[in-house]
Amino acid sequence: MKITFNYYFGAKKKALTMSYDDGQIYDRRLVEIFNKYGIKGTFNLNSGNFDKEPYVSSTEIKNLYQNHEVAVHSLNHPYLTLIPREDLVEQVMEDRKNLEAIVGYQVYGMAYPFGDYDDELLKSLPSFGIEYSRTTISTKGLRPPNNFLEWHPTCHHNQDLIERWKEFKNLNDKKQMSLFYVWGHSYEFENNSNWHVIEEFCKMASYDESVWYATNIEIYDYIMALKNLKFSADHSIVSNPSSIPVWIGIDGEAVKIDPGEIIYLK
Repeated sequence: MKITFNYYFGAKKKALTMSYDDGQIYDRRLVEIFNKYGIKGTFNLNSGNFDKEPYVSSTEIKNLYQNHEVAVHSLNHPYLTLIPREDLVEQVMEDRKNLEAIVGYQVYGMAYPFGDYDDELLKSLPSFGIEYSRTTISTKGLRPPNNFLEWHPTCHHNQDLIERWKEFKNLNDKKQMSLFYVWGHSYEFENNSNWHVIEEFCKMASYDESVWYATNIEIYDYIMALKNLKFSADHSIVSNPSSIPVWIGIDGEAVKIDPGEIIYLK
């Protein structure tokens, strides 16, 4: 019996996630495009900027980002490696508190302001309740990260997005899950008068039965649940202690394991 761990939610082999920073008013148009084509996104917000131009208002956030994810981007968008420890605590924790009070769910994802981070910050984030954080280092990679606190995206939306998506669609890796991760700022589309770029991409990428459309936190939670499956020593019994279903491969076939379920494989 061969057991593999190469399925996302719904037994998909591929996933797409989007990540957009700062929470300016142009997110309204971007969310509209995402919703039109069934794309899921994570929006990293600075709550200290709410209700100021050109940022979104605190009263619209819950409805605007419904069905997407809201994540930390710090309170006021400083370089986090250049501020005192007590200010770092405030920048992350106050942003979390403010966001959670608005959206009504736990916020434990993040993107680094200016893409600025170092080893000390990586070590500190878990103590602030942050479990993943996105960088601005576009790697062209098509795999989930080894370290979720140093989560490098595939590409910025200005980096040959359509061609990279075509490469991703043609990828046929039977051994490992594939991930296409796009990041940027919605105001860039407005500044560059190129909203057609994201519209064309979302239209091309939409409603593909082979792709799981997910927020950053959904991907993180799923992979953590997959890693936390409990096996007997001889791998004949597996249980899922998490709160979400996961899929594993058994001799090349996808097998679903529901939350709390125990499966006997032999």
